[in-house]
Amino acid sequence: MEIIQILQYKILGCSKSSKDKAQGEPIKNKLFKGWDISRPQTEVYILKIIGGPASQLLASRTARALGIEPVLSEFNRFPDGELYLRIAEDIENERVTLIQSTPTDSDLVSLLQLIDACEGAKELNVVIPYMGYARQDKKFKPGEPISARAIARCIRADRVFTINIHEKSVLEHFPGSAENLDAAKLVGDYIAGLNLENPLLLAPDSGAEGLVKRVSLGLGFDYDHLEKTRLSGDTVVIKTKNLDVTGRNVVLVDDMIATGGTMAESIKMLRSQGAADVYIACVHPVLARNAALRLFNAGVKDILGTDTLERAESRLSVAPLIADALKGL
Repeated sequence: MEIIQILQYKILGCSKSSKDKAQGEPIKNKLFKGWDISRPQTEVYILKIIGGPASQLLASRTARALGIEPVLSEFNRFPDGELYLRIAEDIENERVTLIQSTPTDSDLVSLLQLIDACEGAKELNVVIPYMGYARQDKKFKPGEPISARAIARCIRADRVFTINIHEKSVLEHFPGSAENLDAAKLVGDYIAGLNLENPLLLAPDSGAEGLVKRVSLGLGFDYDHLEKTRLSGDTVVIKTKNLDVTGRNVVLVDDMIATGGTMAESIKMLRSQGAADVYIACVHPVLARNAALRLFNAGVKDILGTDTLERAESRLSVAPLIADALKGL
């Protein structure tokens, strides 16, 4: 009998031995441990992972983490510049998960096209690892749109997952269920793997202190945040709130690095105060324009990001985080 690769969660009509009930193992090929496959199966859902053009690598890693292969899709442009895509496998009545970050307008259009192409799916989950426009979560001036809300309302799916979205209130605007996943532990474990001597984790401001606290949780790292004091119209002093950085390896931690301006100034300040090496760790390595050059020019030792955005600086993957969320459905 040919055994197709299927995922353990949400399999209807299968029985499992008591010793393996809590294992949460994926069923694939020869790995039917504890499952009685001789009994009639009333219904089986095969999970399909589809990656958009901005998240092909992350989608592939997530599929592999679940013990399956990603669905092949085609991406192209018409001569007039309009986007074309096609899902190359049948997904009718299947459980589908789309994975697509939206750093550009074109990536957002691709996500909307993918959602429409999945209209025949039995269930549709959408993972937006990095959501563009998420920082425009309120009106700053009269007449402005709330861009994050406008985009969220367009995402029609049974469930939506984001990763360390800039403002959690945006989740309220999705028509369906929405959940924000936290990559803090993955970032913390990666920093621990660097084996830095006596590292100090710093948030660039008080707003990111919660993230740096979660990153350091259980690892025994000291953490603090930077404070800005304006001495005059042109003079701003940045310093640590509580801890001395002299001779210490410092890791600046934030949810995203965009232009790198604030981080560059922080690096220069930390180096002038006697820090040994200064690293940057972030979930979303946006690194717009010449941000990487600015940071290295300021003296950063290295930039560490995740693959919510696929960049040269994407050293660690959030695929295990997404896979665990999908297993829990």
